[in-house]
Amino acid sequence: MTKILVPYDFSEQAQNALDFSTALASGFGNFEISLLNVIEVPSTTGMGTMGGGEVIPEMENQVFFIELMDRRKEQFKEMEQRYAGKNYGFNTKIVLGNAFRSIASAISKEDPDLVVMGSKGTSGLEEVLIGSNTEKVVRTAHCPVVTVKSQADPTAIRKIVFASDFREDQDQLADQLKALQKLFDADLYLVIINTPGSFETTRESAVRIKRFANKYAIDHAVAEIYNSYSEEAGIVEFAEDIDADLIAMATHGRTGLAHLFTGSIAENVVNHAKRPVWTFKTK
Repeated sequence: MTKILVPYDFSEQAQNALDFSTALASGFGNFEISLLNVIEVPSTTGMGTMGGGEVIPEMENQVFFIELMDRRKEQFKEMEQRYAGKNYGFNTKIVLGNAFRSIASAISKEDPDLVVMGSKGTSGLEEVLIGSNTEKVVRTAHCPVVTVKSQADPTAIRKIVFASDFREDQDQLADQLKALQKLFDADLYLVIINTPGSFETTRESAVRIKRFANKYAIDHAVAEIYNSYSEEAGIVEFAEDIDADLIAMATHGRTGLAHLFTGSIAENVVNHAKRPVWTFKTK
């Protein structure tokens, strides 16, 4: 049984993630989908339109969340009925709390094999200082995460781009990558992005890719070296050029100041790629 966790906030992006998950489960069988809705509890104070603090009466707060909880329960009940009788399991859960912490807790407790999340992407100051819940999950989840921005059919995945520098031994990542390739029976494009700041010859890059493919016995793989001004742009551009169906990457899961100063190539690709992105956190 393959367990998929889908954080769901009733947005268009969340529905795209759910549609991706149900199509995956329908097409390949023996899946269970868990839908998680987090009702975020805001602060009891807020800023008024003139800049002053405005206290939300406790009773109004309680009534609002009771009504919202009841509405979400009814919506999930309808969804459970809609997805009943499929060739996969389907269950729902509603929790109160912070979105990221609640999702992280669910990943820890339920131990899913895959998380599928919708993403709008962020840019500019928001991307640097805040980051989305999807980015945080990509950075910290111990299982693979697929981020989906628009409608995508997982049963039509035939080309997977795996971008890396192929400098480190990545046993666990390679196992996950091979399982992903086997699931979709897809061709795998192993690509190194060559940038002005870290230039190397095609021969040097090709040797590392070949060593990786041989060590982990990866079949139906194509070695590619692609030139661009940055790793993030090159990955997105290469995937567009070959009309790839999925981008696969590792993330090192940096947090705090290390993440602020170094960033994450995988998270930037998640933000800017139009196609689904599969990520796996390495140690």
